[in-house]
Amino acid sequence: MSENEEARTPDLGNPRRPEGAAGAKMLDRMNESHYAMTGWALDFLDIRPGDRLLDIGCGGGMTLNRIAGRITEGHLDGIDYSEVSVRKSSDLNREWIEQGRMTISEGSVEALPFADETFDKIITVESFYFWPDPGENLKEVRRVLKKNGHFLLVAETYDNPAMSDRERENVAMYHLFNPTKEKFEELFEKAGFKNIQIHTKNGEEWICVDGTRL
Repeated sequence: MSENEEARTPDLGNPRRPEGAAGAKMLDRMNESHYAMTGWALDFLDIRPGDRLLDIGCGGGMTLNRIAGRITEGHLDGIDYSEVSVRKSSDLNREWIEQGRMTISEGSVEALPFADETFDKIITVESFYFWPDPGENLKEVRRVLKKNGHFLLVAETYDNPAMSDRERENVAMYHLFNPTKEKFEELFEKAGFKNIQIHTKNGEEWICVDGTRL
């Protein structure tokens, strides 16, 4: 079940801001349902052992968990504005946190609690739909990215002719921000990213947008 489909059934949890037991169960499902897509997207991010990496909207923590084995000398940070997400992500990654290799905190993409040019790599998986002010929020992401650093945005759907009627209904009903490929590129350009690359996968509606701060 996709995140947008989850949104149609309130008792399955609210993907915009997971809360309570339903939210915790939904995060477990998302860790599983987004696994293949995230693995595909991570191939586009040249993760190095000494990187400092941030996961915005870290959800159930599986993305951080997968990357932790590849960043052996650097540090990983996760941030989410859902208390349940922070707790679930912290539980899944307890080993890395206790080793001092990972920090997970509550916060918003509107005002990231990090200094300018902190991160070598930044990723967000299935959270961009809910960003309150996408254009300005992308500028905030760029602010905390180092020069020559990469930001990778991953989503399981984007506005395209192959979208089903049900997906379009979800976008309208839940006010999801779901740009076209062209709009993604425009937003990244206006936020100051360079060398923008957009990847899609045959047979899926997955999209991966890669931008660099020069």
